[in-house]
Amino acid sequence: MSSCSLRGLNWFNALSAGAKPVAGLPASLKVADGLLGEQPARFIAVVADPDNRFVRARNGEVGLLEGWGLAKAVDDVIAADNDKPQKRALIAIVDVPSQAYGRREEALGIHQALAGAADSYARARLAGHAVIGLLVGKAMSGAFLAHGYQANRLIALRDPGVMVHAMGKASAARVTLRSVEELEALAASVPPMAYDIDSFASLGLLWETLSVDQIEQPTTADLSRVNECLVQAIENVEAGRRDLSGRLGASNRAASSKVRQLLREQW
Repeated sequence: MSSCSLRGLNWFNALSAGAKPVAGLPASLKVADGLLGEQPARFIAVVADPDNRFVRARNGEVGLLEGWGLAKAVDDVIAADNDKPQKRALIAIVDVPSQAYGRREEALGIHQALAGAADSYARARLAGHAVIGLLVGKAMSGAFLAHGYQANRLIALRDPGVMVHAMGKASAARVTLRSVEELEALAASVPPMAYDIDSFASLGLLWETLSVDQIEQPTTADLSRVNECLVQAIENVEAGRRDLSGRLGASNRAASSKVRQLLREQW
């Protein structure tokens, strides 16, 4: 357990203090219902479980149990709040090193489990739930796609340990037939290849970045700052559109915007 990141768990515990835990989910999922200001919210985090029956998902990875568990945690909110005027916000606390890579995961359909989680988050967003992703650690590969990436608004804490990418550096180096050093040099000039938050922010995908004093174990001031930002993000969602079109405004997404425009015209 010592080698596992505890950021997600620590931030979940801090943000959900006083909230009601949700039972009936895998031990690798922490879910609780509480309040953000006056806004009801469900807090969700994937955490390390050293006793996970799937050995590839014991260090905080998102695997079969986590994918279907996330889908259930979100689907239950959609169903329960269907007729309510004020729908719960969903706060996805993101600290996931990767999806779970293993033969059993592939054989038992991890692609479906993770797609189910992403689909649930997307349907919640379109059903009127404010979905906010809070990046406190790694946000890697299919794990981030399943848990957090479908959020209306993404908020990242400023810290070298907060990284976003399709795969870890060692894996990316092997795939591109480069050394890690060569990969880092390439990333310096190609933002989508980089891991740091500033490069990710340059793609227009982040709504806000925040500095905190103790990212591993938040202080009272850190918690207050993040809570305030989460409330503002929810208010911003409720005052705007439910789709993800706002992510295409950055200069480094100009080509993506142009392609979408041409596709619309030709369609």
